[in-house]
Order: sequence, then structure tokens, then C-alpha cells
Amino acid sequence: MSSSTTARTARRRTLRVAAAALVAAAGLTLTACSGANAAGPKPAAHTDKSAAADSSAAGWSGLQSTHAKAGAAAETSAKSGKAASPVRTQRLADGISTAEISKLGDQHYRAKIVARGAVLATMETNKGDAGLDANDMFVTLTLDGQVHSWMGGGHQGPGTFKLAGGWTAKVTKTGDAHYRAQIIGHDGVAATLEANQQDTGVDANGIYIVLSAGGVISAHA
Repeated sequence: MSSSTTARTARRRTLRVAAAALVAAAGLTLTACSGANAAGPKPAAHTDKSAAADSSAAGWSGLQSTHAKAGAAAETSAKSGKAASPVRTQRLADGISTAEISKLGDQHYRAKIVARGAVLATMETNKGDAGLDANDMFVTLTLDGQVHSWMGGGHQGPGTFKLAGGWTAKVTKTGDAHYRAQIIGHDGVAATLEANQQDTGVDANGIYIVLSAGGVISAHA
């Protein structure tokens, strides 16, 4: 074999070895990279889930703690609050029901209308007198806690009606279960009553007037 042929054969062997080495190196690199990608996210995902679980647990704990504090505060407030006790009890004009009158504050009174142990209605004065039409029994509660009641004498509005004490009432309907009454005396309109979904009343110089949400007006001395 000539020297030139021997040299060419040696070079081919050298190239094959180099190529094989490159393929092996590439395979190792790919395996190493694949291993990092497969293994890398798992610990990270596991860590994230743990952190999320810890955060969620902390959130529930905080929420439960907040509800517990709110509940305790409400319970303390309820225990510290004092219910107004009745100042007196007064029998009403129908002879069956009574008014249990309680003082809540300055010119602030409440009257519970009770019959046979059941509370039928509640009246309250707050910056104004209160009135009630209880099946043709009329009741007023004044700012000084006085209760007055009488039977009958109602006028169905709209219309203009003469009332006790020389008063005139001009009753108009302004909406569903909403009536207005102008109480007119010698000097013109002395007061205006608004019964909007709720009865109302007034003490007009010792004449007690009730206007119902149904437009019935009655007065009594």
C-alpha cells in the first residue's frame, strides 16, 4: 500500500472518530437539558402549591378571626344595650287594648298597642306627634308621652271636613296610600299632616287629630 493511500485512510478514520464524538457529545447535552426541563418545574410547582396553600390557610384563618371578632363585638353591644322599660300602661277607648308607653329620650316616646297579650301596633314620636287608626279606634301619642284615644268620628277623604275645636281639614290624595291634610284655623293653615304608607297624628292645641294612610281623618277634644 502506498504512503498516500495510508494517509487518506488515516484521515477518514480520524474524521469518523471526531463525528462519533460530536454525536455522543450532542446526545449528552440533549439528555442533560431534557433532565433539567423535566425536573426543574416540578420542585417549583410544588413550592408554588405549598405557598398557595399556606396563603389560603392564612386567608381563611384571617377571615374566621374577623368574623369571630365581629360576632363578639355584636354580642357585647347587644349585652350592653338597655331596652326601654314602660313608663306606664294605659287602657284605650275600645276597653280591650292597652298602650305600654316607654320613654326613649327627650320628646321621644314609644307606645306599644297590646291586646290579649299580643302587640298589635307600635307608635313612636321622634320630632313629631304620632297617630294611629286601629279599626275605627283612633290613637295619638304626643311628644310629651301622652296617649289619647277615641272611637269613631272618621271622615273619608279626599274632601274638606269640619273637625272638633273649630278646625277644618282639607284632605287630598297624593299617591297610593298617601294622603295629605291641611289643618286650617281662623288664621289659615296651622299644620299639614302627611300620611305616606303610615298613619300620622297631631296635637292641635288640645284637639287630637289622626290621618290614616287610607285617607280617613278624625279629631277629638
